[in-house]
Amino acid sequence: MTDLANETLDNSQSAASQLPTEQVSALLRELPGWVLKKVEDVERIEKAFHFDDFNAALAFTNKVAAIAEQANHHPALLTEWGKVTVGWWSHALGGLHRNDLIMAARTNELA
Repeated sequence: MTDLANETLDNSQSAASQLPTEQVSALLRELPGWVLKKVEDVERIEKAFHFDDFNAALAFTNKVAAIAEQANHHPALLTEWGKVTVGWWSHALGGLHRNDLIMAARTNELA
């Protein structure tokens, strides 16, 4: 997949800055299916994952929740019949951090 998934999250204070949109766009080229969105003036990345039924969608949701909890970095998750929409952004920054793209890459690996 991508080397992003193997990167270590940086939670240091010195790393607490939003990525410029140009950097986000460049990194998104490594993440098939992820799109940059703006929700209530906050940039985030989002992707919909499709499954055969609700149980498969729920199982995927739980896998994403497990990696999020382990990393202490949590997405927005919308679980529906046959579909899970995952959104990553850094709440404290009000935008995107490299950590969000790392978590998106890890999410892709789960699918």
